[in-house]
Amino acid sequence: MTELKNSPVEDFDWDAYENGETTGEKSRQELTNAYEESLNSIKDKEVIEGTIIALNKREAVVNIDYKSDGIIPMSEFRYNPDIKVGDKVEVFIENQEDRKGQLILSHKKARASRSWERINAALENNEIIKGYIKCRTKGGMIVDVFGIEAFLPGSQIDVKPIRDYDVFVGKTMEFKVVKINEEFKNVVVSHKALIEAELEQQKRDIISKLEKGQVLEGTVKNITSYGVFIDLGGVDGLIHITDLSWGRVKHPSEVVELDQKLNVVILDFDNEKKRIALGLKQLQPHPWDALDPELKVGDKVKGKVVVMADYGAFLEVAPGVEGLIHVSEMSWSQHLRSAQDFLKEGDEVEAVVLTLDRAERKMSLGIKQLKKDPWEDIETKYAVGSRHTAKVRNFTNFGVFVEIEEGVDGLIHISDLSWTKKIKHPSEFTQIGADIEVEVLQIDKENRRLSLGHKQLEENPWDVFETVFTVGSVHEGTIIEMLDKGAVVALPYGVEGFATPKHLVKEDGTTAKVDEKLNFKVIEFNKDSKRIILSHSRIFEDEARAEKNAERKAKRTVKKQEEAPAAAAATPLERTTLGDLEALAALKEKLSK
Repeated sequence: MTELKNSPVEDFDWDAYENGETTGEKSRQELTNAYEESLNSIKDKEVIEGTIIALNKREAVVNIDYKSDGIIPMSEFRYNPDIKVGDKVEVFIENQEDRKGQLILSHKKARASRSWERINAALENNEIIKGYIKCRTKGGMIVDVFGIEAFLPGSQIDVKPIRDYDVFVGKTMEFKVVKINEEFKNVVVSHKALIEAELEQQKRDIISKLEKGQVLEGTVKNITSYGVFIDLGGVDGLIHITDLSWGRVKHPSEVVELDQKLNVVILDFDNEKKRIALGLKQLQPHPWDALDPELKVGDKVKGKVVVMADYGAFLEVAPGVEGLIHVSEMSWSQHLRSAQDFLKEGDEVEAVVLTLDRAERKMSLGIKQLKKDPWEDIETKYAVGSRHTAKVRNFTNFGVFVEIEEGVDGLIHISDLSWTKKIKHPSEFTQIGADIEVEVLQIDKENRRLSLGHKQLEENPWDVFETVFTVGSVHEGTIIEMLDKGAVVALPYGVEGFATPKHLVKEDGTTAKVDEKLNFKVIEFNKDSKRIILSHSRIFEDEARAEKNAERKAKRTVKKQEEAPAAAAATPLERTTLGDLEALAALKEKLSK
């Protein structure tokens, strides 16, 4: 019960009270005034201090020295789970009496009315405050501090990474205010800041006692793609991925797991930056030291491809022991190819040891050595004149590179592709990946290259063409291409000829065009260079010349005949013989005709 501040009325008339007269010598109004004067004088919307006099799970009863007590929901005290009877709390007077005559108080509004003052004071004085974590949000948590919603970044919850934020929801923790934005009413708090100072001193103490080569027990705190962070009891160290195992590791999670305890060795540390480099594989013997001492060059080994590169593959022949198979040692072929054309990661293969350096811990391997070198008996298997089926591998301007079998390559010169066609580029004749029949023309064993031919599979048609396209013969042809220097003409039997511009002029003075079919006269034939020179103009030019020659000859003959009698008369008479008479008779008959 509330105690009255004033002393009891000394001259109270108890007899009158017993007779039912409650006023005694003083009026009822005076008694009422005396009672009201004994209570606090409060105003609505005012913040005052009260005392908690009762608690249960749902509400708290608060006495503010008023004629009635106020009730506040316990939800407004979630930020302080340690609250108890007798604690002083600030309350906001919402209403002195509601319809039921109840005093309405709010602790939440009392906190909010002074919250910004307290928040700023806590920041200035580096004060530790309590807050209630209400819920999760993107990147952190929402904390109730003095009735204000503050942001707790995930990185500021603890010094170690937090994997499950939900375990903090509903907890009351201590914080420090680290940032206030008055304009946007934003507050950032940190729990990590409370323990960092203590940890810094702890780290300095631990680092001061560290030595290289020292073995310590630690706990896996965090796993990243590049390494593992180990908690050494207040200070963190990093095991780089390359120091986890002597073998290749794609991701540290293959070797360790979170919260695992393990022994590590100190490789290096930096007092200033407080960085500690740790190793795990260094506590185990190097795999090369356990390698079979009898292993030597020329021996066969089996292993698994652990890494692929364009230039080769790394084969793990024992845990932590790798050898390189260079792409040039994968096939007898000399084509420039990538290692991925032969092997892939995870393949289990057999290889031959080519070099072995135990001191440098290096080994080179080969797999082509498991097969016989095809060039050892090249003269027997691919003798000059023998015929084979090859696969087109590549083109150049001067020919086609083909592969008869893996490691046996050859070149077909562009001039050896066809007897008749003039080929500007091999792509006009065949395509990469296609099969082509070839004949071995020459063997270059030293450079591991064959000279091959394709046209040699057929007889040389130019032996026949020599009898058909004789100089002066006329053949029908079609102009298939016009060039600056003349025209290419398609002739019978699949052969082509060439005519210069002056030999393309027709009888009417115009020049022949592409796809025009005309008669052409052979004016030159060369079997060795496979060249036929043609002319259309020569046909009518030679005819005209022949006609002129015939006319000229006829005129000369007539002139001679006319001059013959005069010449005979001019000569002196001689004695006529029988032979002379016969000659004259013949001449006379000829002239009459």
